[in-house]
Amino acid sequence: MSPTTPGLHHVTAIASDPQRTAEFYVETLGLRFVKKTINHDDKYTYHLYFGDSEGTPGTNITLFPWGERGRSGRFGDGQTRTTAYFVPEGSLDYWRERLESHGISVDGPTERFGETVIEFDDPDGITLALVATGDAPDGQPWVDSPVPTEHQLRGFHSVTLAVSEIDPTATVLTDGLGYEFEFEENGRRRYRSDAGGPGSIIDIVETDHGRGRMGVGTVHHVAYKAEDTDEQEQWREQLSEQGLRVTDIVDRVYFKSIYFREPGGVLFEIATMEPGFTADQSQDELGRDLALPEWLEDERDEIESRLPSFESPSVDPDTNR
Repeated sequence: MSPTTPGLHHVTAIASDPQRTAEFYVETLGLRFVKKTINHDDKYTYHLYFGDSEGTPGTNITLFPWGERGRSGRFGDGQTRTTAYFVPEGSLDYWRERLESHGISVDGPTERFGETVIEFDDPDGITLALVATGDAPDGQPWVDSPVPTEHQLRGFHSVTLAVSEIDPTATVLTDGLGYEFEFEENGRRRYRSDAGGPGSIIDIVETDHGRGRMGVGTVHHVAYKAEDTDEQEQWREQLSEQGLRVTDIVDRVYFKSIYFREPGGVLFEIATMEPGFTADQSQDELGRDLALPEWLEDERDEIESRLPSFESPSVDPDTNR
């Protein structure tokens, strides 16, 4: 029996300044800073994770801060256009006021497939959206968030992929990952994982911007959930039979991963649910100190000396609400 992903595991994008990035996602969006580590493929670059109180798969946006001199990206074909979060029904007025008070321009609200949506950009131009619905999951609220529990982001609603032709990408979703076509509206096609639930939606739109260029301000990859490495091996076999080039399983400490690029150019990852972020830090310690994989511990001094200065953001949950 072919595996079916229940949906999004995480989204990874490319930022510039790590301090500004962390302050935005924690102090403005109210997400918990759950892990400060490094890009395993570029050990002198941070890898920052932001999610709910536990860093639950399906809530985490992660960023590689390339620094102020990092190459700028260019939006276009083969990229993720928007990463959308659930918020509770009735929270959009709060969020519009909050974002604008932080100097952030907000588009909307608009209606999309019967749901109310607002969109805005993070400091590097990565487009985010909030989708208000009565079906928003409960999530794991972060008690120290500057955002009140009743308005906190509740994990991923969806991502929107931009490609030159929808059909080849859609085929990978339906035949490869177990998604089903649901709706089409104003040139946007919606696909939903057969498993349903939070983070189960992928939207696809066509773009005539030409091929995008990965860099600061763009999404690096989109990751989907797999239960374990046995399921990943099933994915590897199934996707390889469809002519896709899939990597071997890679140890990312907090999950195991495989990667492949779909025909439209978007880089996909399939990541396991375990062991999670408490693999090397306690629940209370998440995000406090630089976490390195065991195979790089003997290089800690050199790595820390070459990483840019950075302080984990702190918030007073009783202020700025």
